[in-house]
Amino acid sequence: MLLVTFMDAVSFKQRFMPHWRHCFWVAWRLTGCTQDAEDLVQEASLKLWMKREELDDIDNDQAYLTTLVRHLYLDQRRRKHVNMAGAPVEEILVADGDDLMGRVEVRDEVEQVKRLIGQLPLQQQQVITMHDIDQLSSEEIYNETGLSYVNIRTLLSRARKNLRALFNKP
Repeated sequence: MLLVTFMDAVSFKQRFMPHWRHCFWVAWRLTGCTQDAEDLVQEASLKLWMKREELDDIDNDQAYLTTLVRHLYLDQRRRKHVNMAGAPVEEILVADGDDLMGRVEVRDEVEQVKRLIGQLPLQQQQVITMHDIDQLSSEEIYNETGLSYVNIRTLLSRARKNLRALFNKP
């Protein structure tokens, strides 16, 4: 007889909750929208919970979650392209109190990042917004701004470095 043990809710939260903020940022960079990112992370957590009996084999939880979020995003995009005539199916998930607090924290952080981007030099603001929020490629940024590829990479690197410094500033 094969005995399958399921991870309980407390163990699940202890193991995976520290990674949800990272997953939100991955989802936000993919979708460019706070609400869509939250929905994507919620869908990932539900899918992960449903597969909790298979989670013991995972070596790197954060990498697994990042991949899961990306695959769910790609699946959603494929479904939207296939179902152009019909409305996409939406699942309504009721958030518990902990999830609601997490959403509030994430929204506050998104607003903080937007304010911090506004403190960057103009070209850095422009490049990081185009690349990380609008998800334009370096070629598209080049076509819009006329900046060289080296300039784009440099500005993007400096913008991220400056954002990290501003975000961690007391």
